[in-house]
Amino acid sequence: MNSQEYIEVSMKITPFSEENAEILMAELDEIPFESFTVEEPYLKGYIQKDNYSAQMLKLELCGLDMEFAVDFSATMIPPCNWNAVWEEQFTPIVVDGKCTIKATFHKGLKRTRFNITIDPKMAFGTGHHQTTYMMCRALLENEAAIKGKIIMDMGCGTAILAILAAKMGAAHTFGIDIDAVAAVSAFDNARLNKVSRHVETYCGDASLLQMGKYDVLLANINRNILLEDIPTYSRSLKKDGLLFVSGFYTEDLPMISGMAERSGLGFVKSDSMDNWCCAQFRKK
Repeated sequence: MNSQEYIEVSMKITPFSEENAEILMAELDEIPFESFTVEEPYLKGYIQKDNYSAQMLKLELCGLDMEFAVDFSATMIPPCNWNAVWEEQFTPIVVDGKCTIKATFHKGLKRTRFNITIDPKMAFGTGHHQTTYMMCRALLENEAAIKGKIIMDMGCGTAILAILAAKMGAAHTFGIDIDAVAAVSAFDNARLNKVSRHVETYCGDASLLQMGKYDVLLANINRNILLEDIPTYSRSLKKDGLLFVSGFYTEDLPMISGMAERSGLGFVKSDSMDNWCCAQFRKK
């Protein structure tokens, strides 16, 4: 049982929009929130009691240059069995009948060609299954581009994409996440799935991409970070390398495509689910 004490921080966004919530979530990467939920007009962040500082959060919010206002309040969450909460909130994902993504507590599921088990260590899930689904589907549709190649999973989180690439026969897969807890969890999940010899994870940002050149780069993050980092992604790709991106809305695709084009990447195709978008580009 996970007996950690958690605090729920409710951040009221004025004016509220899903996009503003995404922007705020991305801007708070210096605060060790374990996860977020969006409940209009709030972005709610969950953090271990020992890691929470109201003064630090206030300073962080005051330093942000945003076109919306944020007020916050914090409340203790009554102790509970977080594993039980996860069992209620985390449902298995089956991608096109070919790949199953499940938690350690899911038993008796029908096996597919690729089966990924993750050990959820955060108090709450983000619920962004659509983007994970589409990124996995993009990998499955490009098996020839994955097998025997060097893959980078940028913003790897629990390392679902890195693990899938390794299971698909990638020569080596790297994962980078700005959250140190996520980077460690990513490697633990790689070991759980018996692909740790083929997966390396690091804590950091896009500046770490200078470590090498990649055949395929995966980035399931959010619009603002993608717009900032796509030029760096392009420089780190080999000629004819592929970039798969998600974590943004369909109406933002022209903006993402424009930045990719200016960075030497040609548009290949896009996919969408519930207004979330996934796009593929090729290095010219």
